[in-house]
Parts: sequence; C-alpha cells; structure tokens
Amino acid sequence: MTDDVLYYSLPGPLTGLDPAQLRLAEGLPDDPVGICAVAQGLVIHIANVGPLNLPEDRLAEKDIRPVSALITALTTLDPSPLHQARPPERRVVGTCRDFATLACALLRLRGIPARARCGFGMYFEEGYGLDHWITEYRHDGEDRWVRVDTEHLGRGFVARPDDLAEGEFLTGGEAWTRYRQGHIDGHRFGVPRTDHAWGPSEIRGNAVRDLAALCKKEMLPWDEWGRMADAYAGRTGPDYDVLLDALADTCAAARPPALSGLSNHPDLAVPAHLLD
Repeated sequence: MTDDVLYYSLPGPLTGLDPAQLRLAEGLPDDPVGICAVAQGLVIHIANVGPLNLPEDRLAEKDIRPVSALITALTTLDPSPLHQARPPERRVVGTCRDFATLACALLRLRGIPARARCGFGMYFEEGYGLDHWITEYRHDGEDRWVRVDTEHLGRGFVARPDDLAEGEFLTGGEAWTRYRQGHIDGHRFGVPRTDHAWGPSEIRGNAVRDLAALCKKEMLPWDEWGRMADAYAGRTGPDYDVLLDALADTCAAARPPALSGLSNHPDLAVPAHLLD
C-alpha cells in the first residue's frame, strides 16, 4: 500500500468516530458505493427541510464539523444503527459537505482509502459549475480514485453518480486551473440559490477548501481563514493567484507530504479553532 493510499485509509481530525459509536457502524455494507448510499439516508440537505417544519434549533446542525458530533446529533433523534436509513425528519440537517464527509468517515472506518472533495458539479445546470462536495474512494482493482456524488446517488442528475466521468465534477483546484487557462467562464461558477456568491472568488474559496479536505480537514462550506475573506471581497492581487496556481498543481498531484507542506503556508493554514 502506497503512503498516500495508507494516509487516506485512516481518519483525520474531523472523520474519527468515538469508541462508543463503533457499534453503530456494525452492519455497514462491504462495498464502497453501498457505504456512500448509507450516508445518503442519514443527512437531509438544509435546502430541503422547509416542508418538514423542523424546530428552529435543528437548523444549527448544519454547523457541526466533526462526524462524531454529527452522529451524536443523529442518534439523539434516532438511535438505530447507521446502516438503517432514517425518515427525513430524523436525519441530521446538513449540506453536500456532510453527505460527502460522513461517507468518507465510514469508508475510512472500514479501512477503505477515501477523501471528501470540494468543488463544483457541472451537471446540475447546463453551462454552470455549482458549488458541491463529493466523495472519492480508492478502487484497488483498477488503481484509481472513483468519484461518487454521495448526496445524489439514484437522483438522475448524471448517468453514473457512483462513478463520475472526467469533467462532470471539478475540484476547486481543477476549476481554478481551467479558469486561469481561459477554458471556463469563472462568472458561471458559484453557489446555487444565491445572487452574490458567484465568480472567480468562489473558485478561489473552493480551491482552498479542497486543499484542506485533502489534508483531512473537511471544513464547512462557509468557513473562511487566511486571506479568503479578502479574496471574496476582491482585495487580493496577483501574488495570491500565483499561490493558488501552486495549490492547484499540488492538489492535482495529491501527494500528502507536499499537501501538508503547502497547507502550513500562513495564507492557507486552517486555524485550530475551526477544527472543533
């Protein structure tokens, strides 16, 4: 097993389960896509909770970072084992990040190398890249990383959500490289159901979040650190963009030592207080 594959088979700061939670994972499927499908039955996207009339305090579940805390919130609602899908009102409220990261945690629990990836789905609306997170797992037999849209398995947005084709999902770094090379219109990339969160700065933000995720720090979609707030406000210049060029190249190679080294850069390092 190569160092990078071993690295991603172990939990990170946000993807470890508490010892008391391990029994809840008994009964998980053996296949990686089946494990991703389990995660789909445990989370409800905050955009879909309106008809459920949930108590207002339940909406704060979307701000939970550690998977162990997500599972605590989930099992407070329903103590069933994790392989049992909950009805929508008893699922933890989250975002695409939570589908992807929960699946990543369960895959790692089984020793399957897995990564959550932050970027843009290219299949939701023709000609647009929409903010999204997916799960990757390492396919040993084919010696490749398989991309799974955990949230949308079986939903029909794309032909094979269990094995996304090249270009159907762009990581933040992949989108950044294409933008810098003039292959995409950066203003067609952004956050759905918003009027303001569009443009190259959204690509910059997701590039930094994807680096963090590759370093096993799967942050919330709205977490900001380093110079991210300045980038969103248009207050960064060419030097920051050159740094993101290096980030995109490093993420494309996805070698843990190089990723770790870059993630310690003062403009990219995730503050300790965001890892709670």
